[in-house]
Amino acid sequence: MRQIKITAGTVEALADLDDSPTADGIWEALPIKGRANTWGDEIYFEIPVFLDASAGAREIVAVGDLGYWPPGRAFCIFFGPTPASQGDKPRAASAVNIFGRVTGDATTFKQVAAGETVYIERIE
Repeated sequence: MRQIKITAGTVEALADLDDSPTADGIWEALPIKGRANTWGDEIYFEIPVFLDASAGAREIVAVGDLGYWPPGRAFCIFFGPTPASQGDKPRAASAVNIFGRVTGDATTFKQVAAGETVYIERIE
């Protein structure tokens, strides 16, 4: 299992990546640095990875899921409801490729403000 460390502002979290082509593409691009955009309880930012939507891409996701949003080439961290949610489950703006999951309490990302630096690195 491949692991990454996500540092966003003062928040640090570990996440596990799955064995999908999306996870492979993101792993190969690491380390990645960006500026957090927030959309409800989601952080997203553009990354230098160019992938299409996978066959399993979906809008309804779970708290702690990591997604890749093809239209914006964005790395997404879901930790609660978004403006598109109907209830308490996170919902992406459009279908995302789920490629991993935060291993701890993903709701700690609520402390991250828009514009803060996000750094993603491999744990080897």
